[in-house]
Amino acid sequence: MSRAAHLLNTRVQVWRHVTVDDEGGGQDTTWVVQSTQRARLSQPSARERQTADQAEADLTHIVYLLPGADVRRGDELRRTAGPALEVTAVFEPSEPGTYLRADCAARQHQ
Repeated sequence: MSRAAHLLNTRVQVWRHVTVDDEGGGQDTTWVVQSTQRARLSQPSARERQTADQAEADLTHIVYLLPGADVRRGDELRRTAGPALEVTAVFEPSEPGTYLRADCAARQHQ
């Protein structure tokens, strides 16, 4: 198990846009839950927010997950309360197998 696993103090569901056949011979794109992952949510530092702003990116949360978690750019991380978090980027640290970092932007569902 990852050395950072004890820091992952919450759970998030990973949702992904999936194209499925409809009953009329066409296709629909819908959100489908992929898995539930242990995670730690953090707010970005002022420097991280400033860097994101300069790149015209939206960064409201940093989510740490177990290494190897199937989380991709464009996924949504959902908790039981609060806004969904759209994954804008995924990074592995310089030491493989430590954790997975997902930069996210909060989104209100309509």
